[in-house]
Amino acid sequence: MSELIKVVVDAMGGDYAPKEPVHAAVEALKESKDLFVYLTGTKELIEKELKQYEYPSDRLEIVATTQVIETAEPPVKAIRSKKDSSIVVGQTMVRKGEADAFVSSGSTGAVLVGGQVIVGRIKGVERPPLAPLIPTKDGVALLIDCGANVDARPSHLVQFAKMGSIYMENVVGIKNPRVAIVNIGAEEEKGNALVKETFPLLKECEGINFIGSIEARDIPEGYADVVVCEAFVGNVILKLYEGVGATLISKVKSGMMTNLRSKIGAVLVKPALKATLKSFDASEYGGAPLLGLKGLVVKTHGSAGHVEIKHGILQCLQFKKEGINDKIKEHI
Repeated sequence: MSELIKVVVDAMGGDYAPKEPVHAAVEALKESKDLFVYLTGTKELIEKELKQYEYPSDRLEIVATTQVIETAEPPVKAIRSKKDSSIVVGQTMVRKGEADAFVSSGSTGAVLVGGQVIVGRIKGVERPPLAPLIPTKDGVALLIDCGANVDARPSHLVQFAKMGSIYMENVVGIKNPRVAIVNIGAEEEKGNALVKETFPLLKECEGINFIGSIEARDIPEGYADVVVCEAFVGNVILKLYEGVGATLISKVKSGMMTNLRSKIGAVLVKPALKATLKSFDASEYGGAPLLGLKGLVVKTHGSAGHVEIKHGILQCLQFKKEGINDKIKEHI
C-alpha cells in the first residue's frame, strides 16, 4: 500500500463547525484509501459528531485543542495569542512535517497569516497568492490572486502567473495553460499602473503561455486558464461571480415552478439542467490553495458545507501526488 497522504482538517472553522468539517472528513475518507485525516478542535464536540458515522477509524485521529480563533479577531494577534487553537495547531503540524496539508473554513485572515508565519514561504516566493478554481463555459479557470495580496507589485503578479500555470498543468491537467491579466480592455496600453507595468514582464516571461489581457466578461467564456490579478480585483470578481451564479440558479429553479406547463418542462429537462447547474456550483471545486508555501494550506468558504470541504480535502491528494511544491521550487 502506498504511503498515506495526511491532511489536517480544522474542525472548528466555519459557520457550521464542527458538523460540516467532520462530515466532510468522513466522506473524503470513504472516497480515497490514500488519505489519513487529523481533525483539530474540541475533542468532545468532534467525538459527538463522529458517532453519527461509520468510517475507517485507523485513518482518522482527533488532535484535541482548547482554543478557537473567531472570524472577527485581528489575525496577527489571534495567531500569536492562541497557540492552542485548531488553526495554529493544524498549521504547525504541516510545518513540522507531521501532515502534508491543512484545510480550514475558519478566519481567512488567520489562515493566511498562519500560512506565511507558521508554515512559511518557499524560498524565492515573494507573496503566496490565494487561488480558487472558478467555473467557465468549457471547464474551469484559476483566479490568482483572490484575497491574499491587495497591494501586489508587478514581480508578484509574474510569480502568480508561474505558480498558476504549474497548478493548472499538474493538478487540473491542462497542458500549456493560457495565462491572461485582468484588464479594462484588450489593448496593451490600457489599464492602471500595475497592469501596464506587469504586462510587458508577462510578455517576456519564459515558461508561461501569456495571451495578453482579459476583460471580466470574457472570464466565464473560458478564454484563459490562469486569470492573473491583484487580490482586490480578484476578490471582487470572485464575489460577483458567486453572487450572480447563485441568483441565476435560484431564478431558473423558481421559473420552472411558475405554472403547470413549466413544471412539465422542468421534469423533462431536469437531468440536463441539474448537470449544467452543478458545474456552476462553487462547492464542487473545493477550496482555494495558498500557493508558494512550504506545505499546502487550503481555504474554503466560511459558509462551506461538507461537499465543498470534502473536495478541498481531496484536492490536497492531487497536489501532493504531483509534487506541486517541488515544481514551484524549480521555477521560482
